[in-house]
Amino acid sequence: MSPADEGRTYASGEGLVEFLDLMRLMRERCVWKSSQTHASLAQYLREESDEVLEAIDEADPEHLKEELGDLLLQVYFHAAIAEEAGEFTMDDVIAGLTAKMKRRNPHVFGPEADEAVRTGHRYTLEEVEQLWSAAKAAERTHPAE
Repeated sequence: MSPADEGRTYASGEGLVEFLDLMRLMRERCVWKSSQTHASLAQYLREESDEVLEAIDEADPEHLKEELGDLLLQVYFHAAIAEEAGEFTMDDVIAGLTAKMKRRNPHVFGPEADEAVRTGHRYTLEEVEQLWSAAKAAERTHPAE
C-alpha cells in the first residue's frame, strides 16, 4: 500500500452478491418487478443515467452515490431478467467486462505492462488513448467470443 492509500476505504464487493440475491427475490415476490422486461425498463435506464450526469455536474458526492446506486439497480434488473430467460447471468456480464478491460488496457495487463514495469516507463495519456483505440479497432476486426 502506498502512502497515498493510507486511510482510504476499499469495497469488499460482498454487497454486490447480496444485492443479486435481493434482486432475484424482488422479481419473485413483487408483481411490478416480475412484470418488467428489458423494453419496459429502458426509460428508467435512460432517466437514471441522466440523473447520474446531473449529480456529477452538481459535484455532490452524496447525490452521486445515490444515483449510481439507482443506475446499478438497472444493471442488476436487466441481468436478472436475462438470467430468468436463460440468456446470460450477472457473472457473464462481469466476465465480459473483465475480459474487455484486459483487452483494452494492454498498458496495465498485457506485455506492454510488463515492459513498462521492467523499464520504468510511465505511459502518457496520448499513448494510453492510442492503445485503447488500437484495441477497439482490433475488436472490430476480430470480435471477442
